[in-house]
Amino acid sequence: MPQISNKGNELPQSAIRKLVPFSDAAKSRGIHVYHLNIGQPDIETPQGALDALAKTKIKVLEYSPSAGILSYRKKLCEYYERHDIHITPDQIIVTTGGSEALQFAFTVCLNPGDEILIPEPYYTNYNTFAKLCDAKIVTIPSDIRTGFALPPIEEFEKAITPRTRAIMICNPNNPTGYLYTKEELLKVAEIVKKYDLFLFADEVYREFCYDGHEHFSVMQLKGLEQNVVLFDSVSKRYSACGARVGCMVTKNEEVYSIAMRLAHARLSPPSFGQIFGEAAVDTPQDYFDAVQAEYVARRNVIVEGINRIPGCFCPMPKGAFYTVIDLPVDDSDKFCKWLLTDFSYNGATVMLAPATGFYVNPERGRHQARITYCLCKEDLQAAVKCLEEALKVYPGRI
Repeated sequence: MPQISNKGNELPQSAIRKLVPFSDAAKSRGIHVYHLNIGQPDIETPQGALDALAKTKIKVLEYSPSAGILSYRKKLCEYYERHDIHITPDQIIVTTGGSEALQFAFTVCLNPGDEILIPEPYYTNYNTFAKLCDAKIVTIPSDIRTGFALPPIEEFEKAITPRTRAIMICNPNNPTGYLYTKEELLKVAEIVKKYDLFLFADEVYREFCYDGHEHFSVMQLKGLEQNVVLFDSVSKRYSACGARVGCMVTKNEEVYSIAMRLAHARLSPPSFGQIFGEAAVDTPQDYFDAVQAEYVARRNVIVEGINRIPGCFCPMPKGAFYTVIDLPVDDSDKFCKWLLTDFSYNGATVMLAPATGFYVNPERGRHQARITYCLCKEDLQAAVKCLEEALKVYPGRI
């Protein structure tokens, strides 16, 4: 039998999806599963963007340009201008979701053995794309008791080696929900300038900032025009995860030019997704106002409910729709699996993502889980109740 490649065997399992077979089995037994493991919003997709798809009359579904449809890239420039980000269409490559943007940038900017500094916990798929180009993620631990605020900048500097090539920031953060401030990003900028590093920034949750806090983009940092590579996506902004359209944005002409070789090799991004994305830019502000208010209410259900459970702790997220929680359990992997295989309460259970997969050293997440609050408030309340009852009877409670 032919053997799988070493690189293939080294790729990590998804921390978010690895328990899906157990949730499917629970459902087959008639148990209702509250999915707090995956960031799939139930918010309605903007009707105007869906209408644009319905009205599209195409006789031949051709390849789109490798950089993306020009009218869409121009429309994206309008979107970014509203956020005080000033770019041109020839600084945007439309990609198949934000994931392809990550893969393009990592491939172009990183050599085998190069290191990327990332605050921890971090979005697990960054590690997959790093491994694909034989780069290494080096993490700077943050603390749940500070809400996962940016670690002291001195910790970044201590971690820099001759192989350090980039710093990666997700803002607002997945999995923690932390929103990095302008002041924190200015500190990161100092390190980036001092060591002439790339600054990769995942800003797909830009619209989801709460309690009066505002988003500050790395594209607004002065003097880093040649260092910054931005990743973006329509998936969460417009509750359109299936559109599979994102983009890579950079003012570095060399990075852009080499990334275009990858864009040519994969031919083109999805045409219907771009038609959707172009129309979605005109989504009225009242849509986002209503969505933000809904997520704040959902967040509060989760934070207040989890913190009422003895032994649990949930920080207050300032953005996105995720949080990482402390649990009084011996092993979060075992507990999250047990919830699906051995527990139900009133015919239901809850699915969490064990936090071990969001850390380089799994032990740091051994008593934590990531929660998304993408369900309606009533379902979240029921899910929290399930979790409370589960912790009363879990045999590995500590």
